[in-house]
Amino acid sequence: MRIIFMGTPDFAVPTLEALHEAGHDIVAVYTQPPRPAGRGKADRPSPVQLRAEALGIEVRSPKSLRNAEAQAAFAALEPDAAIVAAYGLILPQEILDIPVWDCLNVHGSLLPRWRGAAPVQRAILAGDEETGITIMAMEAGLDTGDMLSVERTPIGDKDAGQLTAELAKMGARMMVDVLADPGAFLAEEQPEDGVTYAAKIDKAEARLDFAQPAIQVERQVRAFAPVPGAWFEHAGERVRVLAADVMDFQGPAGTVLDDQLTLACAAGAIRPRTVQRAGRGVMTTAELLRGFAIPAGTRFA
Repeated sequence: MRIIFMGTPDFAVPTLEALHEAGHDIVAVYTQPPRPAGRGKADRPSPVQLRAEALGIEVRSPKSLRNAEAQAAFAALEPDAAIVAAYGLILPQEILDIPVWDCLNVHGSLLPRWRGAAPVQRAILAGDEETGITIMAMEAGLDTGDMLSVERTPIGDKDAGQLTAELAKMGARMMVDVLADPGAFLAEEQPEDGVTYAAKIDKAEARLDFAQPAIQVERQVRAFAPVPGAWFEHAGERVRVLAADVMDFQGPAGTVLDDQLTLACAAGAIRPRTVQRAGRGVMTTAELLRGFAIPAGTRFA
């Protein structure tokens, strides 16, 4: 097929690569414009832009697709299909109407659960036992289109980074399968029951809330690993917790219970395994405590 690909983060890269390897004619890649990043705040191209350029594919980064000029430029490419994976812009109806066949989306949840911006993180925070990928025909509503293909995977103890990487590969394979034999995939309306919305992550949510049970605090850790990283503050410095275990300890919520940084929660406790200080590399908790004392009895809000 003659395809326009639309995506921005690492999650979208496997689908771009899989479509290219399958021999589709990717006439252009649409991605979000470079954003300031890093200590120097220099503009950094998106992962999709970097991969598209390496593959020799034209890259476009319009700030909006709602104006006539952007829509005319899109239409001039004469696509059979537009394939979308975490693009970051809402596609207006004028864009959705352009492809000869359809606009399809790789969505990282079991629709209609977790429509919206952060389905992986919300599934972990909610304690869902499983998630998956839905290949969806796009329409003007927020992730409301008909489903063409659905696959499931258990969440288990995976963090958001691990789960996103798994789903990205799954979605790439599924999209290639759909495009290889479109007639084999019958569009199915989403159920009306079970709709939930995965709101964009607010950075304030990443602060560890020890007033919650340990099982929920550990979900915070996994939902925000590796970025932005769940955190607590000590001696005026943020410490990111990237992995932790739930422990059968009790104490006043937010209190350090021992010399291994076991942290009491409303019920139970967590013990961080992997942490990171500001401006430092990732380290074990034992390595942290050798140079950054957090004695038993320390209390965090």
